[in-house]
Amino acid sequence: MWEEGLPRAFDVPERIRHEIVAGILPFGGRVTIDELASRYGVSHMPVREALRELRGEGLVVIEPNRGAHIRPVDRKFVSNLFETRSALEIMLSRRAADRFRAADAAELERIEDELESEIARGNWDAVLASNRRFHQLVNRVADNPDAVFLVDRHWLLIAALWQRYGYGSERFAGVASDHRHLIKCFRSNDAEGAAVLMGSHVLKARQELVERMGTAAPAAAMAAG
Repeated sequence: MWEEGLPRAFDVPERIRHEIVAGILPFGGRVTIDELASRYGVSHMPVREALRELRGEGLVVIEPNRGAHIRPVDRKFVSNLFETRSALEIMLSRRAADRFRAADAAELERIEDELESEIARGNWDAVLASNRRFHQLVNRVADNPDAVFLVDRHWLLIAALWQRYGYGSERFAGVASDHRHLIKCFRSNDAEGAAVLMGSHVLKARQELVERMGTAAPAAAMAAG
């Protein structure tokens, strides 16, 4: 369902992304601009733009004169995404720790307080949003926009996968603990400590998501969300 008050064209990339992760648009299947425009009730232009955006995320392959097809989102693909993200976020955390000021640490702690409040409420979508703000602040302080662009490239896909395969209090209790230790490193400008913690933090997320993808029932994995 389209969000109330929001132009349909605005949501096309999100809708396609969701339907790929949910299996509604099957892995390896071909898609056409005509088909998608009709499906979502939009013109061709927002569909073309959405496919280009999703190609940038690695979800769609566009071939000249052959149209587009959906790339499989399997455990190997997701594991590789996290491995790349880990290397980048280790570097960004090290840079950020060298640059963190008291005001940055206070803002990071405020975001973490919000995240933990949402955990207590069981509001997992809000937890994911707060988690993203936490990492965005660290990455902004790191001041390497090219690296941040690469990290952000697959963020929405990973969030969609968490929503598809599930997450809960047991995961986010560990996330909150990691974040509190990271805040201590940033407050004390401990670059190496922050780098080690961030690398572990990202790889723990990879392990859990890949395991969840592996244990999901095949029928459930292909059902609509």
